Amino acid sequence: MQTKMDLIRKRHSVRQYKDKSIPANIREALDAYADQLNAQGGLHIQLFYDEPECFSTRLAHYGRFENCKNYIVMAGKKADHLDERCGFYGELLVLKAQELGLNTCWVALTHGKSKAVIGPEEKEVIVIALGYGKTQGGSRKSKTAENVSNVRPDDPDWFKNGIEAALLAPTAVNQQKFRFEREGDTVRAKAGLIGTCLKIDLGIVKCHFELGAGKENFKWD
Repeated sequence: MQTKMDLIRKRHSVRQYKDKSIPANIREALDAYADQLNAQGGLHIQLFYDEPECFSTRLAHYGRFENCKNYIVMAGKKADHLDERCGFYGELLVLKAQELGLNTCWVALTHGKSKAVIGPEEKEVIVIALGYGKTQGGSRKSKTAENVSNVRPDDPDWFKNGIEAALLAPTAVNQQKFRFEREGDTVRAKAGLIGTCLKIDLGIVKCHFELGAGKENFKWD
């Protein structure tokens, strides 16, 4: 069975998909997990299958998307930490999709109007493309642990493992504008000040850090 770190290392952004439908059992597993994450995160995650319109726009063509007919909409009630929660729980769903043999890509702008039902007090935060990739994607340039944290050679393995996992997280335009600082068993995660989708990115990298470090080993500041 694949570990969370196996999935984190294997998962890469994919924009070109095969013209292949997602079978019913995979849909059921994803929908059930989304329901679970909605309850945990207070969100309104919605999944759409065989729906080509969202990625049939000029913007999607500009974003080099191909055959994208399935997607996830991350949404929820308007709140200060909504973007961060969408990043955190959305990435858990992304890793579940990877475990089920699917590929994904976080998409902030290069898509059309989704089919999501958004209530008057809710906000659609971001969309995640979903399907069977023509390839498995590829690695990208990354910052070092020292670039994004106060890690030291004598730090515990859990902190080093958490930083390694965070550096493998997808961020908007690969900006990696985040920082982790440890004091004892307390960890503070901060987003950058200038960039795009910074709070969403913060949620994604916190998800990766928690999976890599093991949440039993530390507490968030």
